[in-house]
Amino acid sequence: MHPAILGILTIALGVGVCIGYFFLSNLFLDKVLFPPRGPNAGRNINRANLIRPWLFLAPALFVLGLYLAYPVFATLWLSVTERTPSGNVWVGFENYAQMLGEDKFWEAMRNNLLWLIVVPAASTGFGLLAAQLTDRIGWGNIAKSLIFMPMAISFVGAAVIWKLIYDTRPEGSDQIGLLNAIYLFLGGDAPQTWLTLPFWNNFFLMAVLIWIQTGFAMVILSAALRGIPEETVEAAIVDGANPFQVFFKIKVPQIMGTIVVVWTTITIIVLKVFDIVFAMTNGQWETQVLANYMYDKMFRANDWGVGSASAMIIMLLVTPILVWNIRNARKEMR
Repeated sequence: MHPAILGILTIALGVGVCIGYFFLSNLFLDKVLFPPRGPNAGRNINRANLIRPWLFLAPALFVLGLYLAYPVFATLWLSVTERTPSGNVWVGFENYAQMLGEDKFWEAMRNNLLWLIVVPAASTGFGLLAAQLTDRIGWGNIAKSLIFMPMAISFVGAAVIWKLIYDTRPEGSDQIGLLNAIYLFLGGDAPQTWLTLPFWNNFFLMAVLIWIQTGFAMVILSAALRGIPEETVEAAIVDGANPFQVFFKIKVPQIMGTIVVVWTTITIIVLKVFDIVFAMTNGQWETQVLANYMYDKMFRANDWGVGSASAMIIMLLVTPILVWNIRNARKEMR
């Protein structure tokens, strides 16, 4: 069967099943379970109205449970077992103990901590600066489009672009890497292999994510800046405040909630970063991060127990930030 026809049939079947489910479930609810007749008609109507929203939510909850909740429990189970030819054997916390005893794990933790300190701060700071400056120039919309454009590029695509920027050719050859070309133009003695420099290579990798996330931060913070009441800014100017005071003492405090949301969103992305490190260094030269460590354990060493344990560590680190972010969002909505 032609793929296009198969796709159309799949969509038609899916829509038909959804319509049939909602029709039949409401019919069962109103005609069989809680019929609106007899001496309890009013109470039955109220009960049916309480249950009806859950009927509409049930398919979504089932899918979320299947694709989100089940993998979490399956990963937790794998993290406390060991795969053998005869099946999974319970080992308790041995996988976690083995993971905590490996230098590569602590290297990944240190690097992730470094990423957490640098990337959200730099991305949010540059995004806020771009949002403020682009609103003050005539061609600000064009500038915003250029700054936001990296968001349309995948992490792997961005890594390939920046890998070319950091490219190193033998001494005496023409350098196609922009950074080496600038370095030699400024009087450098020899081309540098930037991605192999211990400690500093982590910052070269972070630059890729900062480049991508600055556009995201700029768009959100630009909308927040536009929502600031003009009266507060005008009052500050009348009182003699200079542009820096207006920005840092009037505007920034009023959008602090949005800044925090942007910061925490980028923080969650940083905790899960994998593509950039995998495509540029593959965790070599002391650039390992937790997600890359997990990949190496699960799919290269075939150690599903330790790999799952590291996945649980990533989830535990992400969950508090995610919960805090959701609570803040709900608080703002209220």
